[in-house]
Amino acid sequence: MDRIYRIEYQGSRRYTADHDGRLFLLDGDLFGDFGFGEEIARGEFPRDLPAGSRLLAPVVPSKIVAIGLNYKDHAAEQKKPLPAEPMLFIKPSTAVIGPGDPIKLPSGVGRIDYESELAVVIGKRATNVPRERALEHVLGYTCANDVTARELQNRGYQYSHVKGYDTFAPIGPGIAIGLDPTAIAVQGWQNGRMKQDSTTAQLIFGVADLIAYVSAIMTLVPGDIISTGTPSGIGPLTAGDVFTVRISGVGELTNPVEAR
Repeated sequence: MDRIYRIEYQGSRRYTADHDGRLFLLDGDLFGDFGFGEEIARGEFPRDLPAGSRLLAPVVPSKIVAIGLNYKDHAAEQKKPLPAEPMLFIKPSTAVIGPGDPIKLPSGVGRIDYESELAVVIGKRATNVPRERALEHVLGYTCANDVTARELQNRGYQYSHVKGYDTFAPIGPGIAIGLDPTAIAVQGWQNGRMKQDSTTAQLIFGVADLIAYVSAIMTLVPGDIISTGTPSGIGPLTAGDVFTVRISGVGELTNPVEAR
């Protein structure tokens, strides 16, 4: 199994698995016991989905735990010292949208930025997990865009305010299984031009560190997401833009941008 996708298929929402260029429905519980069901397509996914189906956000998390200032190059860009501990904030599940869904820019809030990020999808309940066992709680990885009302942030508004607007948490396209998260290329593309280009080797706190740290504060449940932070190159979004988060081994998350 290479990647898991969540799609709208024949009037219902189903999980599917891409295995050797064949797409299967999953039977059972994605976070428990499941197996391959009916084969529904062949090709390159998510491009070659069955006719009439639609790609959805890969999970509906109870919460997104996002990490601020977690890339060395981004800290340098912001002229800020490296944090001694991870900086946490929560993005609500109501901010989640999937591939192709529009990011809607609210009026009156000023500059709104993109932030390309690797997101960790939790597969097994995690409470007080030691670092050496942290990756056992990972289902896989997806792309995220931590959209941020930057002008409000710079005026002192709290993180969950400036990052919690509806549509400010695009995730997808699928969940990559069995990936080594230590040196993955993370890029952001705005209207076909690369704006961010880094690697998770630049992370100040790696995936295992983050799971151990967060799970000592709050329980992570299956389907929750840890969004690991953005590299340098952040910038503003404008209505009419198309923004793509591209992560090696994971895929591409593309969303148009509209005025709300």
